[in-house]
Amino acid sequence: MSNTPHELAEEFPEHVAKMRHLREIDGHFHRITEEYHAVNKAIHRAETNIEPVDDFRMADMRKERMRLKDEIYGMLTRHETVEELP
Repeated sequence: MSNTPHELAEEFPEHVAKMRHLREIDGHFHRITEEYHAVNKAIHRAETNIEPVDDFRMADMRKERMRLKDEIYGMLTRHETVEELP
């Protein structure tokens, strides 16, 4: 098990500027990145035994983080495709 936080800038380093821009102009994107950070922080605190949780709660939090990460990635790549169109 890794105790390293999964920060979005580390997960998607090629999209850092785009994430910053989307957080400014897209309320939904801003909200889901905030949710991601909250869940990610809770997972990290649980993994380091600052705020331990049972295995079922940990699994649920990791699933939620993955769901949010997938949605964020989808929005990043969808905006990329639109920007590339003539």
